Amino acid sequence: MTFVLHYAPDNASLAVRLALEELGQPYRLQLVDRRAGAHRSAAYLALNPNGLIPVLETPHGPLFETAAILLWLADAQGALAPPPADAQRGRVLTWLLWLSNTLHATERMLFYPEQYVAGDAADVSARTRARLCAQLDLLEAASPAIADWLGGAAPSILDCYAAPLLRWPALYAPGAPAGWYDIARWPRLRAAMARFELRASVQTVAAHEGLGAQPFTRPQPAQPSEGSPI
Repeated sequence: MTFVLHYAPDNASLAVRLALEELGQPYRLQLVDRRAGAHRSAAYLALNPNGLIPVLETPHGPLFETAAILLWLADAQGALAPPPADAQRGRVLTWLLWLSNTLHATERMLFYPEQYVAGDAADVSARTRARLCAQLDLLEAASPAIADWLGGAAPSILDCYAAPLLRWPALYAPGAPAGWYDIARWPRLRAAMARFELRASVQTVAAHEGLGAQPFTRPQPAQPSEGSPI
């Protein structure tokens, strides 16, 4: 079966698409037109009742939640993550879930403050920016212990998930002062992304979604061939 990835450019579907390309799995893209509210349509909610992107249609039915899709793909294909008996398995799963439950959650609050507070969101946005930087400090400090799985010689689901999360703060933080975010502050993370974005699979996805030649170390606004990031 050819997978069907319900996506929008430069959304969380980017992490799944990077994994699919790296795995060489056949897939078809189904654009979710955010501006038209397609993610809130009855047809889409039947696939993902949360109305969030992405959804991956598989032979076993639709999957949602980015981390769950990445882990399912890795286990199904025997690549991009250590197998269950591997000594590194727990550490990789810890940071995969951290990316999902901690870093991604913080970024959602940064990008959509109006969903979390009423009225002026400037204070919560400033606090969220500070929290995001502190979380990236933690990931930078932890990166030597997971160096084989984040920025290593072979890509992993951590690379696929971390890459968009390290791109978006430079582009989608409403009200943030210019230049507030620079991945160079975290040199190990920047080096990991510099290696990752050279891969042919990454360049293929970046070209289609209009992310530029250095999508993670020099983020530029997306210029996709279809759809809109927001």
